[in-house]
Amino acid sequence: MGILKRGDRSWPLWPVVPIYPYGKRRTLRREIIRDQVWTFDQVQGIFYVVVPIRMTVIKLSAGGLMVFSPVAPTRECIRLVRELEAEHGEVKYVILPTVTGVEHKYFAGPFAQVFKRSQVYVAPNQWSFPLDLPLSWLGFPAQRTHILPDDPSRTPFYDEFDYAIVGPIDLSVKPYTEVAVFHRGTRSLLAVDTILSIPIEPPAVLNQDPFPLLFHARDSATEALIDTPENRRKGWARISLFSFYFQPDCLDVPKTGHVLKEASKSPNKSIKNYFGLYPFSWQANWHRSFEQLRQDGRLIVAPILQTLIFNRDAKGVLDWADRIAQWDFEQVIPCHFSAPVEAGPSEFRRAFNFLERPNPQSWSGFEHDVPMVDLETLGQIDRRLPGNVIPPPRR
Repeated sequence: MGILKRGDRSWPLWPVVPIYPYGKRRTLRREIIRDQVWTFDQVQGIFYVVVPIRMTVIKLSAGGLMVFSPVAPTRECIRLVRELEAEHGEVKYVILPTVTGVEHKYFAGPFAQVFKRSQVYVAPNQWSFPLDLPLSWLGFPAQRTHILPDDPSRTPFYDEFDYAIVGPIDLSVKPYTEVAVFHRGTRSLLAVDTILSIPIEPPAVLNQDPFPLLFHARDSATEALIDTPENRRKGWARISLFSFYFQPDCLDVPKTGHVLKEASKSPNKSIKNYFGLYPFSWQANWHRSFEQLRQDGRLIVAPILQTLIFNRDAKGVLDWADRIAQWDFEQVIPCHFSAPVEAGPSEFRRAFNFLERPNPQSWSGFEHDVPMVDLETLGQIDRRLPGNVIPPPRR
């Protein structure tokens, strides 16, 4: 894999989306299916709430590579892709399968600029914020960038790949659109944010720098950051709760005076440790919330999508899920959390069953498999969004 050189992990465009780990990003490449499928994991987060962000690379039957949802093209990442090109052929296609996932979107243009012979295909209904700019202004090569057509047979890679588009789903300002891709040869379903599985163990890329895990494993600012497998798992479970709920019911936020007092007693007052500040207080039953969220590692739809997006077009989402369930896949490779996940069409379709359980007493319009008290912060966000939730008729 070569010798790491100074600057190989640098990402100079980090101010565009200023989230952790800012200007330095490690890349972990893993071979999922020998000589056919690889994943490239990096880390992203806010306030040490870090999760994997993943790119998938698939070898084409005639030689060459398809890249699904690029990550930051650091020199390390580029070198790892070039190694695959040397053995399997050049990058022919780059796919951006989302319009709302900024953390995916802002890597795709710079990545395509590096691999200059690739053709770039993006999900329809693209937009940018705060100004709606042309794709070429966002770094996408104008002559090589194409919108994915509604009919997959019109693409040059249809002999190997099928895809299905969900949306546009009208949100407060701009629409939500996402594309799931099926690779027939390896029976793999590639997904961005719509589906995922939460592991008990922290993903491997997070273990390259466990500080965020240890930061959140503490019960108070006065505790030392001690690196043990148990603390890594504990930190990961709490990070997962933050990621999906923002503020689960089992989390209390102490008053400012108490936070400052505890910080003064912290054994680690470094900048990296936020000068000892730790504004969290976890209730004794917090791990139960994680278990209810995780659902034994089954495929799930993230609560934010369940309650703020997919419930606004339940029929369209169910039709999309039904189409995907007709594909004969045996593993799912999401862009976040676990990958690959051994699961087929029935497991995928089951994750969307909440849309078949309308509940007019629920602020989201539906029944969910997680406690509504944990969804309260999302409910506060929902109340600020325009538009009504219209549940579909029961099937």
